[in-house]
Amino acid sequence: MRRRDFSQAAMLSCATVTLGGVSAQALAQPTAFKEGTDYYKLGRPAPVDAPADKVEVVEFFGYWCPHCARFEPAFDAWLKKAPAHMAVRRVPVAFRDDNVPLQRLYYVLEAMGKVEELHGKVFTALHVERVKLNTQDDIAAWLVKQGVDKAKFLEFYNSFSVAGKARRATQITEAYQVDGVPGLGVAGKYFTSGSLAKSMDRALAVVEHLAQPGRKA
Repeated sequence: MRRRDFSQAAMLSCATVTLGGVSAQALAQPTAFKEGTDYYKLGRPAPVDAPADKVEVVEFFGYWCPHCARFEPAFDAWLKKAPAHMAVRRVPVAFRDDNVPLQRLYYVLEAMGKVEELHGKVFTALHVERVKLNTQDDIAAWLVKQGVDKAKFLEFYNSFSVAGKARRATQITEAYQVDGVPGLGVAGKYFTSGSLAKSMDRALAVVEHLAQPGRKA
C-alpha cells in the first residue's frame, strides 16, 4: 500500500500478490530484470545489520496493510526456504502516527519470542476477523486472549528498546525511499516491490537475482 494511497485502502492496490510462491517463469528469466523497471538502485546506501558474509534482505510491511496480509503466506513460505547466504528480516513501516502502535507490536512480539506464533494471527485479526487494534489498550486486550501476559506486554511496548527499534525502522524505511508496502530491500542497495516487478512473486525472484553471492553491481 502506497503512502499516498493509505486513506483509499478499500479502492486502490499497490501490488499484484500471488500466493503460489515464486513462479518458475520468473525464476527462469533472471536476465530480464532491469534496473529502473523491476527495481531501483539507491543513490546512497541504506544501513545494513547483517554480517559481512551475508546479503541482507528486508521485507517492509505494515500490519494495517491488506496487501501485506495477502503477501504474508507467500513471503513466509519463501523465507523458510531462503538461501543460506541471505540474512532476512522484517521491518514494520509506519507512514502515519496512527500506524505506530502496530509498528511497536511487531518489535514486542520479537522481544518476547512470539513472532512465529502470533505474526500471522495479527494479520488475520485485523483483516479477516476485523478486530480493532488501533491503540496500546486494544492490542493488550487482544494479546491477553492469545495467552500473553498483559504486564509483560506493556513493559516491552513502553521500553526504550522497542521505541529505539521503531525509530530505526523509520530511518531504514526512509533510507530505502519506501513509499509503499509490501516492498523488499536488498543489501542496502536495491529496492523492489509488486508495483515495480509487476507482482510480488516476481519481486521475490528479483531479490534472489540481486542477492546472488559475488554478483557485480
